[in-house]
Amino acid sequence: MATDAVDAAAPISRLDRLDTRSRLVVAVALVLTLASLRSWPLLGAGIGLGLLLTVLAGVPARQTLRRLLHVEGFLLILFVALPLTTRLPPFVAVGPLVLSVPGIERAVTLVLRITAAALVVLPLVSGLTPIRLGHALGRLGLPPRLVQVFLFAVRYVELLRAEARRLNDAMRLRGFVARTDLHTLRSYGHFIGQLLVRAVERAERIDEAMRCRGFAGRFPLITLERFGAVDIGAAGLTVLLIAIALVLDRL
Repeated sequence: MATDAVDAAAPISRLDRLDTRSRLVVAVALVLTLASLRSWPLLGAGIGLGLLLTVLAGVPARQTLRRLLHVEGFLLILFVALPLTTRLPPFVAVGPLVLSVPGIERAVTLVLRITAAALVVLPLVSGLTPIRLGHALGRLGLPPRLVQVFLFAVRYVELLRAEARRLNDAMRLRGFVARTDLHTLRSYGHFIGQLLVRAVERAERIDEAMRCRGFAGRFPLITLERFGAVDIGAAGLTVLLIAIALVLDRL
């Protein structure tokens, strides 16, 4: 894990010149600021900032669009439902539908907020490998147990998924076909129970192997990243942008 974290620190995009901790703190600060803004022009500027960060991170436009589609699909439902369910006047009639103007305004504000937050977070966080992200969270002072759970999940969720695929293949080779009957429920119960048993057995073997290698309860957080002038400049620019946005939003 430590080796992956060191290798992942090699610059790939312009944003990789920043320390991973700086990227996480900047992302959280910008998202919290966007969540508090009410001005549509400022939220539009936030979307522009997200697009600029996407360009700096070198994220392909197709990849960004594909990830945004998952977010926008939910927002489309929200944009349709909120004006219909909000009962605050004034109202506007569109055919047989009566829409609340405050509901429309809230829907537009939420769409702009969430879109801007997604565009800011994607380039700052999505380019990080899970191991690099976990080590950065540990260096930021998060509880060691939480960091360990995250790192273990990154490593072993895929193993459990592969184990589940093997059990599913074994069931299908024995002629199992899912139906809405008691036999199907009993088979899935055995499937889940066997998966849990194998997960516990694997966890015990991993624990023994780690103890044999001198594991003392904490992962060493090895990284070549250090705070530098670029991080200080990014922090100062972020604070300046947040201050300007908050002041303009309150005027």
